[in-house]
Amino acid sequence: MKKILFPTDFSECATNAFVHALEFAKVVNAELILLHTFEIPVYDSQFFPENYAAIYSSIELAKFEMFKDEIPKLRTIADERNLGDIVIKHRLMDGDLIYNLKNAVEEDKVDFVIMGSSGETDWTKFFLGSNTSAVISEIQVPVLCIPADTKFKKIKNIGFTTRYREKDKVELRKVLDIAKKTNAKVKSLYVKTSSSDVSDVTIKEWEKEFANENIEFLVLPSDEVKETILDFILYKDIDVLTTITHKRSFFEGLFDSSFTKKIAKEVSVPVLVMHET
Repeated sequence: MKKILFPTDFSECATNAFVHALEFAKVVNAELILLHTFEIPVYDSQFFPENYAAIYSSIELAKFEMFKDEIPKLRTIADERNLGDIVIKHRLMDGDLIYNLKNAVEEDKVDFVIMGSSGETDWTKFFLGSNTSAVISEIQVPVLCIPADTKFKKIKNIGFTTRYREKDKVELRKVLDIAKKTNAKVKSLYVKTSSSDVSDVTIKEWEKEFANENIEFLVLPSDEVKETILDFILYKDIDVLTTITHKRSFFEGLFDSSFTKKIAKEVSVPVLVMHET
């Protein structure tokens, strides 16, 4: 059984993303691991000789009680969607979110990370802040980013951006496998700029190789790459956009934080970030 790590701060944004995580868990036959982290304030113990330990203990207890109170609410959501049979496990950890997230991915052998893409706490920094590029490059599992206002709907069309590199085929096959489980169609997009070095022969070879799959290949000539991707999402009715990170930092490339925000605001679709192998 696969494992999905779902970091949550129990905000409205996170709860919305939890619905997506439940539905995705059903599709890929996975269990959910809920991760909540908190940071204990740093105090200089020499100024708190008597109640230093008590301060830490009270914070830990408060977080535990909050965590304990919130879990039943999420289980109720699962039951209401007839997904109560999905296994849900829990992790409550103190310390830095990103550090704990990376450890949880490694220790639990996680297959996917799913989380909301905005909020009013430090969780925002995960996708939209200064830590984004480091996290995306270091967590070597697919990350599904759910915009705050995107309600779950049945996945019918999965967008896949490619450069027609040989290694992109590995991730494309993974996307096709997910698509089969949801009876979805994959729509592959290549934005051919004036400096493109991809030959027509390569494109035809891909079309021939994947001829028996439920996939449509689109090659759109344009030097306005980001605008073309937005139009592709909108006019091709894309429900989830898939992109592949490359060796350079994710947010130093095409999908920088401003573009991710634009996707969330203008077309409001989840983005599945995969890693080249």
